[in-house]
Amino acid sequence: MPDAMKILLFLLTICLGSIIMQPSVAQTVVNKPSAATADTVTVRGRVTDAQTKQGLPGVTVLVKGTALGVSTDTNGFYKLVVPSIRAVLTFNSVGYATVERKLDAKATGARVVNVALHPDTKALQEVVVTGGSPSQALMGSVSGVQSQAAHDRKQKRGGVSVQIQGISSMPRAPWYGRSESYATIQENSFHTARKEPLSTFSIDVDAASYSNVRRFLNDGQRPPRDAVRIEEMINYFTYDYPQPAANEPFSVTTELATCPWNPKHQLLQVGLQGKKVETSNLPAANLVFLVDVSGSMSGPDRLPLVQSALRLLVKVLRPQDRVSLVVYAGAAGVVLEPTPGTRRADILDAIDRLQAGGSTAGGEGLRLAYSTARKYFNKEGNNRVILATDGDFNVGEQSDAAMERLITEERESGVFLTVLGVGEGNLQDKKMELLADKGNGNYAYLDNLDEARRVLVRQFGGTLFTIAKDVKLQLEFNPARVQQYRLIGYENRALADEDFNNDRKDAGELGAGHTVTALYEIVPVGAPPVVDPLKYQANPAVAPASATADVMTVKLRYKEPQGSTSRLLERALRGTATPIVQASENLRFAAAVAQFGMLLRQSDYRGSATFETTAKLAEGARGKDAEGYRAEFVRLVKTAEAARRPTEDPESYGVR
Repeated sequence: MPDAMKILLFLLTICLGSIIMQPSVAQTVVNKPSAATADTVTVRGRVTDAQTKQGLPGVTVLVKGTALGVSTDTNGFYKLVVPSIRAVLTFNSVGYATVERKLDAKATGARVVNVALHPDTKALQEVVVTGGSPSQALMGSVSGVQSQAAHDRKQKRGGVSVQIQGISSMPRAPWYGRSESYATIQENSFHTARKEPLSTFSIDVDAASYSNVRRFLNDGQRPPRDAVRIEEMINYFTYDYPQPAANEPFSVTTELATCPWNPKHQLLQVGLQGKKVETSNLPAANLVFLVDVSGSMSGPDRLPLVQSALRLLVKVLRPQDRVSLVVYAGAAGVVLEPTPGTRRADILDAIDRLQAGGSTAGGEGLRLAYSTARKYFNKEGNNRVILATDGDFNVGEQSDAAMERLITEERESGVFLTVLGVGEGNLQDKKMELLADKGNGNYAYLDNLDEARRVLVRQFGGTLFTIAKDVKLQLEFNPARVQQYRLIGYENRALADEDFNNDRKDAGELGAGHTVTALYEIVPVGAPPVVDPLKYQANPAVAPASATADVMTVKLRYKEPQGSTSRLLERALRGTATPIVQASENLRFAAAVAQFGMLLRQSDYRGSATFETTAKLAEGARGKDAEGYRAEFVRLVKTAEAARRPTEDPESYGVR
């Protein structure tokens, strides 16, 4: 080959090699960051209720078309780093119309975007899965709320994300088109103080009924009557009771005022305030997450919501806390052995791997969870099983009696129980309430992610750390001041009078910082009686006693969390009834919630109460309302009157 030809071939080889090594035009466009994606901006602001002007907690603030977002804090504030100055933000909350805000591309630096949401009781979230298979979708977060760190972690694992794409106007099936289960409630009636001076019951710190009622009302429907447990609605809210003395786990507060729905009657309030304990000072926790991963948990408001809730709880774990994860479907198994709270990535990965499918062996799961808690029992700490389920058990123990026996046996180990209910359509509320009641624990219903945050983060101590167990109340009414009385709610917490002094009788538990409120409607001496005088027995006349005489005496018994012998507290109440307009915010707001419950139940004892007067009473007693829950209550009252009644024709909802 001539030298000139060799030189030509050499030069061609170099050129071809250079072309092969050079990225294509298409590759260059993909790999080079655009101006839009290279820029980021910090957006902050506040989301409020357009009517009340109060900050809204738990509002989803999402970058449209992505899975990046945050939730507003307890006062409605948010802060979000947005990866594009041309982004559109969506603001979404259950019961409110969605709002979109486009960022100004010409503005520079941090942006302030304040938004006011308008109530929309027909708005329903439509959750859309982007990418991955249906089974993989169970690993995504619910309601589109993901922290940026969680989003990045999922992308590294090749996971999928869930985002809110829009609002569906299709109404959900009314409750009677579902197979939800509620225990029958027979409302407490009036008792004559002269013949039955004692009223005895167990405390109840559960709040599941209120969030469940809220779910119905946000769907534009009235809840079924038995879904309304008035004591749980009252105790959903916190009250400004004084902190207890240093040597007591709780304080006792009593107050007497005129009854707002029957001015001839009086309203007695008894309030307990659990001692507040800083999270850092709480004892170490031995927590066992028991998660139902059966087929009935496959909906976006079930297992994905549970996973999001547990992720929130993981964020507040301390180094001394230990977490185990047990699951059950057709069988039960341990997914995560006890892991220190410092190893959050390991705990989160175990939670993210959960998928739903199969039947529901709830009894087997409970046994394994309790066994795991006992195996790593901390004598100086708090030992608890946290059960997350829709309550649809269909393998092993299924009847209420069988489940009650199982839980009653297991609670003797000193392990407490928290039940987190989720889902709709087949919610087994009756069974879950029973489990929590018999398991020395509490029951919460998670209707959205903000409720999960309230239960597991804001009320971390109250939900998971018991400061007193088997707490019972017994009131003795003075017939010289009281003709008749009626306990409002607590129907399924009633105790025989002799149970008060029986330390073997189980009762409710009080968590750190929790408040408990009970209301009695009283017919004072001199007012028209609600029960006619007897014909064949003597009816001794009783002149109204002096205001200095006792109205009643309240006695309380409680045990230390790991104790077996109860202690006794006693308080008396005397004085005249305060006009309702001059009563404390505590009593007025609790009275408004009780009125609302009676209206929803169509109670025979609701007197002159209306939705309008209830909203007015609550509005005047909102107080500081830092978290916005009382403002939300006022909104629910105002929308309840227009909500569909459970007795209406199912076909009007598209149900056949």
